[in-house]
Amino acid sequence: MIPWVSYCVYICDIDRLLMCATCVNNVYIIKYFFPYTYFYIFVKKNIVYPEISIKDYTYILPEEKIAKYPLPNREDSKILIFQDNKVRDSKFSNLDELLPNESLMVINNTKVVPARLFFRKESGAHIEIFCLEPHIPYEYNVSFASTESCSWICIIGNSKKWKDGYLYFDSNGHDSLDKYHLKAKLISKVEDKSIVEFSWERAIPFSELMERCGKVPIPPYLNREAEESDTERYQTLYAQNRGSVAAPTAGLHFSESVLKRIQEKGIDINNVCLHVGAGTFLPVKSEYIRNHNMHYEPFSVSRDLIINLINRGDKKLISVGTTSTRCLESLYYLGIHCIEEGNPTQVTQWEPYERDYKYTTAEALTALLEWMNKNGRDHIDTKTGIIIVPSFRFRIVDILITNFHQPNSTLLLLIAAFVGDYWKEIYQYALNNDFRFLSYGDSSILFRPYA
Repeated sequence: MIPWVSYCVYICDIDRLLMCATCVNNVYIIKYFFPYTYFYIFVKKNIVYPEISIKDYTYILPEEKIAKYPLPNREDSKILIFQDNKVRDSKFSNLDELLPNESLMVINNTKVVPARLFFRKESGAHIEIFCLEPHIPYEYNVSFASTESCSWICIIGNSKKWKDGYLYFDSNGHDSLDKYHLKAKLISKVEDKSIVEFSWERAIPFSELMERCGKVPIPPYLNREAEESDTERYQTLYAQNRGSVAAPTAGLHFSESVLKRIQEKGIDINNVCLHVGAGTFLPVKSEYIRNHNMHYEPFSVSRDLIINLINRGDKKLISVGTTSTRCLESLYYLGIHCIEEGNPTQVTQWEPYERDYKYTTAEALTALLEWMNKNGRDHIDTKTGIIIVPSFRFRIVDILITNFHQPNSTLLLLIAAFVGDYWKEIYQYALNNDFRFLSYGDSSILFRPYA
């Protein structure tokens, strides 16, 4: 039967009973086929939700502690070190000295797109469109290569003033942009998001149009407009694949010289690509985390990385950022999908908490690799909605490099899951020792604590 259902219903003994199942909102819909007929049963998944109150994972963050701009040099940031259950600090430029020899490092090479586009109605009303992810074509690279039109899932600012009709790009005095005749048409609305169709002239790719017409989506807590410097500094040096609407900020500290010294130490740097969504800015508003809906984010992982993870032996795995961590820890569950269902599907929010999984990490990753080999895949592309909170079992990541995160956020819960109650000591140390917080702030390197 299905090993993850909370109970089974006895039907009767009939040879060649056939069955298929799907899962919707944590309920399995199971269709049984009998001779000449069929019927459905509905089985609730047995999810043990962590009993976590968000008020236990907050702290007071003074406004002056939030870094509004980056430092002139990337590697000049401070770095807090949590190792052997103790806290100290250093400079990020010394990162190579802090890392274990011949370990594996994983970075997220997603690239932030200038996703904020400003339009106006014929009446003169101004409307901001924040592009979240492609709709048609739904593949990022195909959508960015579109040369006449494409549609995206968006958030609309001042949406009450746009019910239908076309919007026209507001060039704000930059007459050279008017030649593209960029227009937006509202296709549909679903809750707080909308599907918008863009059309333009001059046959340039949508990616180039975005670069010329859009603005960098810096975080709202910076309380300022994007500036020219943000185009460079709200981007990692190793960014390659367009798609994020927020930067994987743990990587903003890496300079060419830091990367070079890490490689000279014998540390193998591997890439993943997880496109960071706007949900990364959302605080947890529900009292208990079980009532919070986690955002899904698309990611891509190479066959070579899966092989490296399987063969790493005693090498430590260093994850640069919470986005890389969500991606890496999702791989185990993709492997479980391959073992039990035959192919990897999206990783759901509460999947890690449904049961005590019996498979080792090596077994899960090997199953995933075998599926990729069988299907001729060099990469696996899917989405993850995984939420990492206290009680989560880390199976891949040993060391985490990350910035300091907002109170009442899922990112802070991830830190608490990784280091336990030491998160309070870590954040208090940072507050007491003039660390700069959030996206343009300082860094930390966290080693899993021992018992």
